[in-house]
Amino acid sequence: MHPDASVYRKPPPPAPEQEAPASPRSQVRGVHSQSAVALAYEAGDLAPRVVAKGSGLLAERIIALAKSHDVYVHESQALIGLLMQVELDTHIPPQLYQAIAEILAWLYQLEQGAVEGPYPEKETPAG
Repeated sequence: MHPDASVYRKPPPPAPEQEAPASPRSQVRGVHSQSAVALAYEAGDLAPRVVAKGSGLLAERIIALAKSHDVYVHESQALIGLLMQVELDTHIPPQLYQAIAEILAWLYQLEQGAVEGPYPEKETPAG
């Protein structure tokens, strides 16, 4: 496992006769220096919120659980460092909206087959 990774849960595909919801549930998890952060974003949420975070064995468990549920892993040391500063059960700050939205948009495109390969790492906003 790479020590600097973020993880994204793929929402279940819609039934053939149904349209995809406007804001599918997504989860984001990451690891930085043996630390992990889990974000959840559901339809109706104003922003993703931190639902789990930890270090050491807890971080390893978050990643293992994510992988066991077919969750995509994205590497971003800078983003994880910023997310570790957000309190549990709190929405991410507005300064991180664009960074997280770009990753979720890329993940959606990946799931649709519109892009391939790893997420192109970009500069993360300062916290």
